[in-house]
Amino acid sequence: MTDDRRGPRHPDRIARDGTTVRRPTEFWSPSVHELLRYLETIDFPAPRVVDTDGSMEVLTWLDGESGAAGWANVVPEEGLRSWARFLRRYHDAVAGFRPSAKSTWSSGPGACGAGEIVCHGDFGPWNGIWVDGEVVGLIDWDHARPAPAMFDVAYALEYVAPFRSDEECVQQMRYSRAPDRRRRIEVFCDAYGMEVPDDVVSVVADQQALTNGLVEQLGARGIEPQATWVRDGHLKELRERVAWTRRVVL
Repeated sequence: MTDDRRGPRHPDRIARDGTTVRRPTEFWSPSVHELLRYLETIDFPAPRVVDTDGSMEVLTWLDGESGAAGWANVVPEEGLRSWARFLRRYHDAVAGFRPSAKSTWSSGPGACGAGEIVCHGDFGPWNGIWVDGEVVGLIDWDHARPAPAMFDVAYALEYVAPFRSDEECVQQMRYSRAPDRRRRIEVFCDAYGMEVPDDVVSVVADQQALTNGLVEQLGARGIEPQATWVRDGHLKELRERVAWTRRVVL
């Protein structure tokens, strides 16, 4: 849904205060709070809900590197494996959570269907908390959603293969040379504990298109930053990314 080059929702209204951070809420926040409270009961390293008054939420601050630093941490294979293992850890942890039938997420209302869990929904390396090259926590749960676990896997693969041009990988994503995408996909899937999906390129492209649809949907509702992305013509770039992915030969 986002990456570190675009910035968070309402950046002027997000403020850290020591060990907590104060952020605006959105229509999906009650369901996300329910998820975060569940993760607290099983001691999964995610922010804890300290307080909420309807328009703002107070969450605990997780110490470590995040944002732009995440890109460099997934370039080495050991960091890539750490990221994949952490995703599997989250999926195993959340398997026991069943949101209420009245849950509403950024993607829409609904509980988990058959074969679904509550995915993080924005599993890019900028949302990891990193310490000494290992991921130790996960933040920014705004786009958690009921979906098959493959949603998060495909989302992650877009950014860690990565499905970007060689030039962009070197200039913006911390690679010293063009990445071996096939190798990196195999490493990620092995560390997660799964086989590489059949036609993995289409799996990633379909996920990109699904996420683009959510950007358009939220933008139409005036929700930031998606409204700005739509207004600035960013949807065209997102569609071009899908087309680029579908042309990849691994």
